[in-house]
Amino acid sequence: MALIVLPFTLGPLENNVYLLADPENGDAVVIDPSFDSQAVLDSIHQRGWRLQAVWLTHAHFDHMAGTLLLSQSANPPVPIGLHPADRPLYLSRGGADIFGIRIDLGPAPDLELFHGQTLAVGRFPIEVRHAPGHSPGHVIFYSSDSGSLFCGDVIFNGSIGRTDLAGGSYPKLLESIHSQVLTLPDETRIYPGHGPASTVGDEKRYNPFLA
Repeated sequence: MALIVLPFTLGPLENNVYLLADPENGDAVVIDPSFDSQAVLDSIHQRGWRLQAVWLTHAHFDHMAGTLLLSQSANPPVPIGLHPADRPLYLSRGGADIFGIRIDLGPAPDLELFHGQTLAVGRFPIEVRHAPGHSPGHVIFYSSDSGSLFCGDVIFNGSIGRTDLAGGSYPKLLESIHSQVLTLPDETRIYPGHGPASTVGDEKRYNPFLA
């Protein structure tokens, strides 16, 4: 049985939130819980799965607004994974105050993510790749078993992440894309933080920012 990937588009910024699960043992992980993540929690409960962790590609507010809800859904709270370079951003509520948005901050991340780390969803290994540029501690999650890449705001279908926020860097973002995304097999499915999915091959051929 293959890794299950359930996408949800949630919140005012239409964030893509991903629920990953091993259907054999019911272990589940949520990537980038945004606003309105009760829908994700309901889906977990309806299927009888068990939430094991929350993984954040980065700490901008719209990618972690649902962290408190999900972390408190289990006792003890599930671990929250984040690269340490984005920890200050997380503790400042992901920059929400700058945009006049209020979020309730979840517990401090307690699972430190780093480049080359191997996580797991049940039986399925997930590789962590550090891909800075949109934020200093941005990471992406690669499943070779399913040919899936969960890339947050690094690359989109026909576009790339913004670099004008604090800690952003256009040269670093392009380097991250070329070294951490485009080196994957062309058939790898790209699941971005916003907008429709794509593939590595299509972005190589058609993304105007990568010409």
